[in-house]
Amino acid sequence: MRLNAVVADDLVLGYRSVVAVERSSFTIPAGKVTAIIGPNGAGKSTMLNAIAGLLEPISGSIEVAALSEGSHRISYVLQTTKVNDALPISVREVVAMGRYASAGAYRRLNADDRAAVAGAMDRTGISGLGGKRLQHLSGGQRQRVFVAQGLAQDHDLLLLDEPLTGIDLPTAQAIDDVIHDELERGCTVIMTTHDLSEAQVADHVLLLSGRAVAAGPPAEVLTSRNLAAAYGPSLLHVDEEGIFLDDPAHQPVPGRHLHRERIIHPEAGSTDHGPGAG
Repeated sequence: MRLNAVVADDLVLGYRSVVAVERSSFTIPAGKVTAIIGPNGAGKSTMLNAIAGLLEPISGSIEVAALSEGSHRISYVLQTTKVNDALPISVREVVAMGRYASAGAYRRLNADDRAAVAGAMDRTGISGLGGKRLQHLSGGQRQRVFVAQGLAQDHDLLLLDEPLTGIDLPTAQAIDDVIHDELERGCTVIMTTHDLSEAQVADHVLLLSGRAVAAGPPAEVLTSRNLAAAYGPSLLHVDEEGIFLDDPAHQPVPGRHLHRERIIHPEAGSTDHGPGAG
Protein backbone atom coordinates (compact mmCIF):
# COMPACT_ATOMS: atom_id res chain seq x y z
CA MET A 1 0.00 0.00 0.00
CA ARG A 2 1.30 3.43 -0.95
CA LEU A 3 2.04 5.79 1.93
CA ASN A 4 1.48 8.93 -0.13
CA ALA A 5 -1.28 9.81 -2.58
CA VAL A 6 0.57 12.91 -3.83
CA VAL A 7 4.24 13.89 -3.80
CA ALA A 8 5.25 17.36 -5.03
CA ASP A 9 8.89 18.36 -5.48
CA ASP A 10 9.81 21.99 -6.27
CA LEU A 11 6.39 22.28 -7.92
CA VAL A 12 5.53 25.52 -9.76
CA LEU A 13 2.02 25.93 -11.18
CA GLY A 14 0.42 28.56 -13.36
CA TYR A 15 -1.26 29.44 -16.60
CA ARG A 16 1.09 30.37 -19.43
CA SER A 17 3.46 32.92 -17.91
CA VAL A 18 1.35 33.68 -14.83
CA VAL A 19 2.52 31.78 -11.75
CA ALA A 20 -0.28 30.77 -9.37
CA VAL A 21 1.72 28.56 -7.00
CA GLU A 22 5.40 29.27 -6.45
CA ARG A 23 7.98 26.55 -5.84
CA SER A 24 6.57 24.14 -3.28
CA SER A 25 7.38 20.67 -1.99
CA PHE A 26 4.96 18.60 0.08
CA THR A 27 3.30 15.19 0.42
CA ILE A 28 -0.34 14.19 0.88
CA PRO A 29 -0.94 10.86 2.65
CA ALA A 30 -2.98 8.05 1.13
CA GLY A 31 -6.17 6.82 2.76
CA LYS A 32 -6.74 10.04 4.71
CA VAL A 33 -8.71 13.28 4.46
CA THR A 34 -6.55 16.24 3.46
CA ALA A 35 -7.90 19.79 3.62
CA ILE A 36 -6.34 22.40 1.32
CA ILE A 37 -6.92 25.81 2.87
CA GLY A 38 -5.83 29.37 2.19
CA PRO A 39 -7.14 32.82 1.30
CA ASN A 40 -8.85 33.69 -1.99
CA GLY A 41 -6.33 33.49 -4.81
CA ALA A 42 -4.04 31.19 -2.79
CA GLY A 43 -3.96 28.57 -5.56
CA LYS A 44 -6.34 25.99 -4.07
CA SER A 45 -8.28 25.25 -7.27
CA THR A 46 -5.05 25.37 -9.28
CA MET A 47 -3.59 22.74 -6.99
CA LEU A 48 -6.65 20.50 -7.40
CA ASN A 49 -6.37 20.84 -11.18
CA ALA A 50 -2.73 19.76 -11.03
CA ILE A 51 -3.53 16.78 -8.80
CA ALA A 52 -6.30 15.77 -11.19
CA GLY A 53 -3.84 15.82 -14.08
CA LEU A 54 -5.58 18.73 -15.79
CA LEU A 55 -2.67 21.16 -15.42
CA GLU A 56 0.96 20.50 -16.27
CA PRO A 57 3.59 22.01 -13.94
CA ILE A 58 5.61 24.97 -15.15
CA SER A 59 8.54 23.31 -13.41
CA GLY A 60 9.20 20.72 -10.76
CA SER A 61 7.10 17.59 -10.45
CA ILE A 62 3.92 16.22 -8.96
CA GLU A 63 3.40 12.48 -8.64
CA VAL A 64 -0.16 11.25 -8.07
CA ALA A 65 -0.57 7.57 -7.24
CA ALA A 66 -4.06 7.40 -8.80
CA LEU A 67 -2.54 8.52 -12.11
CA SER A 68 0.35 6.06 -12.07
CA GLU A 69 0.97 3.49 -14.77
CA GLY A 70 -1.49 5.08 -17.18
CA SER A 71 -4.54 4.73 -14.94
CA HIS A 72 -6.89 7.58 -14.11
CA ARG A 73 -8.68 6.54 -10.94
CA ILE A 74 -9.61 10.06 -9.84
CA SER A 75 -13.03 11.62 -9.29
CA TYR A 76 -13.09 15.41 -9.33
CA VAL A 77 -16.21 17.11 -7.96
CA LEU A 78 -16.46 20.82 -8.77
CA GLN A 79 -18.54 23.37 -6.90
CA THR A 80 -22.05 23.58 -8.34
CA THR A 81 -21.35 27.27 -9.09
CA LYS A 82 -18.82 26.10 -11.69
CA VAL A 83 -21.25 23.78 -13.47
CA ASN A 84 -24.14 24.61 -15.80
CA ASP A 85 -27.08 23.38 -13.74
CA ALA A 86 -29.58 24.34 -16.48
CA LEU A 87 -28.60 21.37 -18.64
CA PRO A 88 -31.81 19.72 -20.02
CA ILE A 89 -30.99 16.31 -18.55
CA SER A 90 -32.21 14.39 -15.55
CA VAL A 91 -30.45 13.85 -12.25
CA ARG A 92 -29.92 10.17 -13.07
CA GLU A 93 -28.32 11.08 -16.41
CA VAL A 94 -25.96 13.52 -14.68
CA VAL A 95 -24.86 10.88 -12.18
CA ALA A 96 -24.47 8.32 -15.00
CA MET A 97 -21.89 10.63 -16.62
CA GLY A 98 -19.57 9.45 -13.87
CA ARG A 99 -19.39 6.10 -15.64
CA TYR A 100 -18.16 7.62 -18.92
CA ALA A 101 -14.52 7.45 -17.82
CA SER A 102 -14.66 3.65 -17.81
CA ALA A 103 -17.63 2.92 -20.07
CA GLY A 104 -17.08 5.61 -22.69
CA ALA A 105 -19.60 8.27 -23.67
CA TYR A 106 -21.18 6.17 -26.45
CA ARG A 107 -21.41 2.69 -24.93
CA ARG A 108 -24.69 1.75 -23.32
CA LEU A 109 -24.44 1.26 -19.58
CA ASN A 110 -24.38 -2.34 -18.42
CA ALA A 111 -25.67 -3.83 -15.18
CA ASP A 112 -22.49 -2.94 -13.27
CA ASP A 113 -22.68 0.67 -14.46
CA ARG A 114 -26.33 0.97 -13.47
CA ALA A 115 -25.55 -0.54 -10.06
CA ALA A 116 -22.75 2.00 -9.54
CA VAL A 117 -25.09 4.86 -10.43
CA ALA A 118 -27.84 3.59 -8.13
CA GLY A 119 -25.36 3.07 -5.30
CA ALA A 120 -23.95 6.58 -5.64
CA MET A 121 -27.43 8.09 -5.60
CA ASP A 122 -28.36 6.07 -2.53
CA ARG A 123 -25.18 7.11 -0.68
CA THR A 124 -25.96 10.80 -1.27
CA GLY A 125 -29.68 10.52 -0.51
CA ILE A 126 -30.98 11.49 -3.97
CA SER A 127 -32.52 8.19 -5.12
CA GLY A 128 -35.95 9.83 -5.20
CA LEU A 129 -34.78 12.65 -7.46
CA GLY A 130 -33.63 10.58 -10.44
CA GLY A 131 -36.19 11.89 -12.93
CA LYS A 132 -35.92 15.58 -12.02
CA ARG A 133 -33.98 18.27 -13.89
CA LEU A 134 -31.12 20.09 -12.20
CA GLN A 135 -32.75 23.50 -12.49
CA HIS A 136 -35.64 22.24 -10.35
CA LEU A 137 -33.40 21.32 -7.43
CA SER A 138 -32.15 23.34 -4.48
CA GLY A 139 -28.48 24.27 -4.26
CA GLY A 140 -27.86 21.55 -1.71
CA GLN A 141 -29.57 18.93 -3.83
CA ARG A 142 -27.50 19.94 -6.87
CA GLN A 143 -24.34 19.60 -4.79
CA ARG A 144 -25.37 16.05 -3.84
CA VAL A 145 -25.97 15.23 -7.52
CA PHE A 146 -22.42 16.18 -8.50
CA VAL A 147 -20.93 14.36 -5.51
CA ALA A 148 -22.92 11.29 -6.60
CA GLN A 149 -21.52 11.67 -10.12
CA GLY A 150 -18.02 11.57 -8.65
CA LEU A 151 -18.83 8.52 -6.53
CA ALA A 152 -20.22 6.66 -9.54
CA GLN A 153 -16.82 6.83 -11.23
CA ASP A 154 -14.23 4.17 -10.44
CA HIS A 155 -11.70 5.93 -8.26
CA ASP A 156 -9.06 5.69 -5.55
CA LEU A 157 -8.84 9.46 -5.04
CA LEU A 158 -11.79 11.81 -4.53
CA LEU A 159 -11.20 15.54 -5.09
CA LEU A 160 -13.82 17.92 -3.68
CA ASP A 161 -13.75 21.65 -4.45
CA GLU A 162 -15.26 23.39 -1.39
CA PRO A 163 -18.00 20.76 -0.97
CA LEU A 164 -19.38 22.25 2.26
CA THR A 165 -19.63 25.90 1.19
CA GLY A 166 -23.08 27.54 1.16
CA ILE A 167 -25.16 24.37 1.53
CA ASP A 168 -27.95 23.25 3.85
CA LEU A 169 -27.36 21.13 6.93
CA PRO A 170 -28.80 17.85 5.53
CA THR A 171 -26.52 18.11 2.49
CA ALA A 172 -23.52 18.86 4.69
CA GLN A 173 -24.31 15.77 6.78
CA ALA A 174 -24.75 13.64 3.65
CA ILE A 175 -21.36 14.75 2.30
CA ASP A 176 -19.72 14.19 5.69
CA ASP A 177 -21.12 10.65 5.65
CA VAL A 178 -19.75 10.11 2.14
CA ILE A 179 -16.27 11.26 3.22
CA HIS A 180 -16.25 8.85 6.17
CA ASP A 181 -17.47 6.04 3.92
CA GLU A 182 -14.76 6.79 1.34
CA LEU A 183 -12.10 6.36 4.03
CA GLU A 184 -13.57 3.03 5.08
CA ARG A 185 -13.38 1.94 1.42
CA GLY A 186 -9.67 2.78 1.37
CA CYS A 187 -9.96 5.91 -0.75
CA THR A 188 -8.09 9.17 -0.30
CA VAL A 189 -10.08 12.40 -0.03
CA ILE A 190 -8.64 15.84 -0.81
CA MET A 191 -10.94 18.82 -0.32
CA THR A 192 -10.52 22.57 -0.52
CA THR A 193 -12.12 24.70 2.15
CA HIS A 194 -12.25 28.26 3.47
CA ASP A 195 -13.23 27.04 6.94
CA LEU A 196 -10.47 26.77 9.54
CA SER A 197 -12.53 24.49 11.76
CA GLU A 198 -13.16 22.06 8.89
CA ALA A 199 -9.42 21.96 8.26
CA GLN A 200 -8.74 21.41 11.96
CA VAL A 201 -10.62 18.09 12.02
CA ALA A 202 -9.07 16.74 8.80
CA ASP A 203 -6.26 14.19 9.05
CA HIS A 204 -3.82 16.36 7.09
CA VAL A 205 -3.70 20.02 6.03
CA LEU A 206 -2.00 21.79 3.12
CA LEU A 207 -1.91 25.54 3.79
CA LEU A 208 -1.49 27.60 0.61
CA SER A 209 -0.85 31.25 -0.06
CA GLY A 210 0.64 31.36 -3.52
CA ARG A 211 2.97 28.63 -2.25
CA ALA A 212 2.84 25.78 0.24
CA VAL A 213 3.20 27.60 3.57
CA ALA A 214 2.97 24.38 5.58
CA ALA A 215 1.77 20.80 5.28
CA GLY A 216 1.16 18.17 7.93
CA PRO A 217 -1.21 17.36 10.82
CA PRO A 218 -3.65 20.19 11.67
CA ALA A 219 -2.04 20.89 15.05
CA GLU A 220 1.30 21.53 13.34
CA VAL A 221 -0.04 23.53 10.40
CA LEU A 222 -2.85 25.67 11.83
CA THR A 223 -0.65 27.72 14.14
CA SER A 224 -0.88 31.47 14.55
CA ARG A 225 2.53 31.87 12.89
CA ASN A 226 1.61 29.82 9.80
CA LEU A 227 -1.82 31.41 9.49
CA ALA A 228 -0.33 34.89 9.77
CA ALA A 229 2.11 33.99 6.98
CA ALA A 230 -0.76 32.80 4.79
CA TYR A 231 -3.47 35.38 5.52
CA GLY A 232 -1.54 38.36 6.81
CA PRO A 233 -1.80 39.88 10.29
CA SER A 234 -4.68 42.18 9.29
CA LEU A 235 -7.03 39.20 8.79
CA LEU A 236 -5.80 37.02 11.63
CA HIS A 237 -7.01 37.61 15.18
CA VAL A 238 -5.72 35.78 18.24
CA ASP A 239 -7.20 36.18 21.69
CA GLU A 240 -7.93 34.10 24.77
CA GLU A 241 -10.80 32.34 22.94
CA GLY A 242 -8.64 31.13 20.06
CA ILE A 243 -7.86 32.06 16.46
CA PHE A 244 -10.31 33.41 13.90
CA LEU A 245 -10.10 35.07 10.50
CA ASP A 246 -11.73 38.37 9.63
CA ASP A 247 -11.96 37.34 5.98
CA PRO A 248 -15.09 37.79 3.77
CA ALA A 249 -14.76 34.17 2.65
CA HIS A 250 -15.26 33.10 6.27
CA GLN A 251 -18.33 35.20 6.98
CA PRO A 252 -21.54 33.23 7.62
CA VAL A 253 -24.36 33.67 5.08
CA PRO A 254 -27.97 33.75 6.38
CA GLY A 255 -29.91 30.61 5.54
CA ARG A 256 -26.84 28.57 4.66
CA HIS A 257 -25.01 25.83 6.46
CA LEU A 258 -22.46 27.04 9.03
CA HIS A 259 -20.45 23.88 9.54
CA ARG A 260 -18.64 24.80 12.74
CA GLU A 261 -17.65 27.74 14.85
CA ARG A 262 -15.24 30.16 13.14
CA ILE A 263 -12.87 30.14 16.12
CA ILE A 264 -10.32 27.34 16.40
CA HIS A 265 -8.15 26.30 19.31
CA PRO A 266 -4.82 25.06 17.93
CA GLU A 267 -3.77 23.44 21.18
CA ALA A 268 -6.84 21.18 21.17
CA GLY A 269 -5.81 18.54 18.65
CA SER A 270 -8.29 16.06 17.21
CA THR A 271 -8.10 12.36 16.51
CA ASP A 272 -11.46 12.32 14.68
CA HIS A 273 -11.52 11.72 10.94
CA GLY A 274 -12.99 14.04 8.38
CA PRO A 275 -14.72 17.40 8.40
CA GLY A 276 -17.86 16.11 10.04
CA ALA A 277 -16.23 14.24 12.88
CA GLY A 278 -17.59 14.98 16.31
